[in-house]
Amino acid sequence: MNLQDNSNPIVSIIIPTYNRVSMLERAIDSVFDQSFTDWELIIIDDASTDDTQVRMTELDSKEDRIRYMRIPRISGKGISEYLNIGLRNAKGKYIARIDDDDYWCHKDKLKMQVEFLDKNSDYVVVGGGVILVDENGDELFKYLKKETDSEIKKYALFSNPFTHATVMFRRDLALELGGYKNLEHVEDMEFWLRMGKVGKLYNFKEYFITYMTAGQNKSFLQQRENSRTVVNVVKMYRNDYPNFYKAYMLNYTQYMYSFLPVFIKKRLQSFMYYFKRKNF
Repeated sequence: MNLQDNSNPIVSIIIPTYNRVSMLERAIDSVFDQSFTDWELIIIDDASTDDTQVRMTELDSKEDRIRYMRIPRISGKGISEYLNIGLRNAKGKYIARIDDDDYWCHKDKLKMQVEFLDKNSDYVVVGGGVILVDENGDELFKYLKKETDSEIKKYALFSNPFTHATVMFRRDLALELGGYKNLEHVEDMEFWLRMGKVGKLYNFKEYFITYMTAGQNKSFLQQRENSRTVVNVVKMYRNDYPNFYKAYMLNYTQYMYSFLPVFIKKRLQSFMYYFKRKNF
């Protein structure tokens, strides 16, 4: 399984980035630390203005498994377009995702997921748990997502069934389904729900990623649009997954919460974040 073939790697890892070269290098280090080595890493650079281009071009020239792609800013397109560029250029049988401000904390993450997907052809997406840390790297809390296919689908409309940077999925099916939709927010949630209509889903009871909250602070200002998009995605899949009305009410309540004054939201933010991830 680990025999190296750079022209046909088993796993293609996609990491989009913009002006976070120091964090990006830490994320890349966590990929190199994996026990499974038959991978390629596709770095999609959204025209960074820091040292990303210089450092990643140098890394690309030294390491055969690195593919650095600098993409001009695409007007009117969100992160989904950059992810789709990575997806279309991937050579691997499986796709893994990691973000530039996070890092994998389980050295066997790729190995476990590849072995699972190889043995279970009816499964299309696998993920795992998250250790949440602050900007200093201090642990805040950790959470595991629903494990089995039946559990995941039962609660799929309540909250995103996977944490994006923990997943591995089948490339051919992803391309067949059209990749990520051009959504400003929660493009990954919609993608998993679409994948789950044609195959089974699974989350390991293992912590795969160290996830930084610092990167989430900027989305605080975008919370209303994010919540509104979630509500729309839930409505899109109302006939495909159970518990639509309960899930709709929960997410609509969160959307209404986004209209509260900022000082109230700041007090409730940690609780809301914790509650949803611990329960769904």
